[in-house]
Amino acid sequence: MSILTIENLTKNFGEHTIINNLSFSVPENTIYGFLGQNGAGKTTTMKMVLGLLKPTSGRIFVCQEQVAYGQAKTNRHIGYLPDVPEFYGYMKPMEYLALCGEITGLDRRTVALRSEELLSLVGLDKANKRIKGFSRGMKQRLGIAQALLSEPELLICDEPTSALDPVGRKEILDILLSVKGKTTVVFSTHILSDVERICDHVAVLHKGSLVLNGTLSQLKQSHRLDTLQIEFRSLDDLKRYTNDDSIRMLFQNAEYAKCSVTLRSHDINSVLAQVYNAVHATKIYPIKLEILEPTLENMFMEVVK
Repeated sequence: MSILTIENLTKNFGEHTIINNLSFSVPENTIYGFLGQNGAGKTTTMKMVLGLLKPTSGRIFVCQEQVAYGQAKTNRHIGYLPDVPEFYGYMKPMEYLALCGEITGLDRRTVALRSEELLSLVGLDKANKRIKGFSRGMKQRLGIAQALLSEPELLICDEPTSALDPVGRKEILDILLSVKGKTTVVFSTHILSDVERICDHVAVLHKGSLVLNGTLSQLKQSHRLDTLQIEFRSLDDLKRYTNDDSIRMLFQNAEYAKCSVTLRSHDINSVLAQVYNAVHATKIYPIKLEILEPTLENMFMEVVK
């Protein structure tokens, strides 16, 4: 079952089209990476899903219910973590979650039990101090606890790791991974390594249009182009090898970086045969020769050119 379905969604601001006929669906109990460069339209899409921004055209469904602009009916299914969550700094975490529970209509006992459970989940059960003294990472973790308080079927996180250091990013990613199976996560980001680490589905937005969509394994298979990386001991060895008459043509469209060269081909066995023959002819021996698997970074750069 799809928790979130977007059909032919378009958003214009004046003469500028920000979202252009966008369609995709998010399967239940997955972590869905919503990827794109800054300004691609990720936050605009999330605001329309939340009913905070009116689409120019198209429809959005959350748990089979259509989203209506300015109405909060479908938001009962959603927990939301904005990129920069705001809090009442004079409150402590338990006090803040109690307020959130009261606003959403949860009974006090349920809120107390859920708050203890969630603060433990996000590693803030010992942080009994005012929120104004929290670090950025602690505030992000508290934001996740708040977003999960009402046990939402869909958790939307908008750039949750963008301003965190490596330790803070790992903490947030571990928390999101731990709730998989209990809720569906839509994880909006421009950080490719974060997506590759925790997401099982990926959509790439570029200039308001969807340019890549599917599971990571499906995308890697469909965009598979065997890549051969050859590294030499010195730049001089690299130049002498690639300029040899026996192999110069093979490297016309290759990519160079320091002492290594990268070749891409649909017939990697033929490339390997030529490379080995040239090694034998030139007596210039590489220190590394490796066939690389397709990466999310390679696919991303390919579709946003």
